[in-house]
Amino acid sequence: MKNYLILAATSIIIAFIGRDAIIKRNKGENTITVTGLGKKDFTSDLIVWSGSFSRKSFNLKEAYAELDKDRELLKKYLVSKGIPEKNMVFSAVNIMRDINTDYDPSTGRSRSVFTGFNLTQSVQVESSEVDKVEEVSRSVTEIINQGVEFSSNSPEYYYTKLAELKVEMIAEATRDANSRAEMIAKNANAKLGDLRKASMGVFQIIAQNSSEDYSWGGSFNTYSKHKTATITTRLEYNIK
Repeated sequence: MKNYLILAATSIIIAFIGRDAIIKRNKGENTITVTGLGKKDFTSDLIVWSGSFSRKSFNLKEAYAELDKDRELLKKYLVSKGIPEKNMVFSAVNIMRDINTDYDPSTGRSRSVFTGFNLTQSVQVESSEVDKVEEVSRSVTEIINQGVEFSSNSPEYYYTKLAELKVEMIAEATRDANSRAEMIAKNANAKLGDLRKASMGVFQIIAQNSSEDYSWGGSFNTYSKHKTATITTRLEYNIK
């Protein structure tokens, strides 16, 4: 699944339109530097949802038996909601000995008291049926009403075609930068020459219509189904 994450690019360049072009003289050569922006809205096509359930007992064998029953109930519930077993991954059972500390004020001493074995198991569902799994995650109280102590995590949303999307956005950002360079050169009564340098900013993914901050290392939003991706390119041209 981590293959769906974006690899960070060389360096980040975030600039506002109108403040992203520079004309300079460098060792007798006139150059122009511009930053272009590529931006795309998209909807996630992969959802990952997880949760955990637990049982506690003084008898370890009994706790295991109860946890097994819960696992089967949960499995049947998810299948009844249209989620195939192949999309479910159950973790190994985690066992903890719960210990409380009691203080006796008459003696001024504390002692450890065993309160039972706490067994916990988690399940993860990964599916391309985003809407279906999203709905199940919202109606999980149904399984709680069946006696399963289930704790649900918020779904995470991913996009499996990020590589293709990134190529499209780089092309868009490059066209945008080139267009700005041509306009600025024209207004300066000059013409664009050869491209001297080109660099690319970090790929950023945030929730649509949100106030999320950009990160120097690149943002990668996973909590929103609808996302916005951006990338910048920086081009330096000779002008004549």
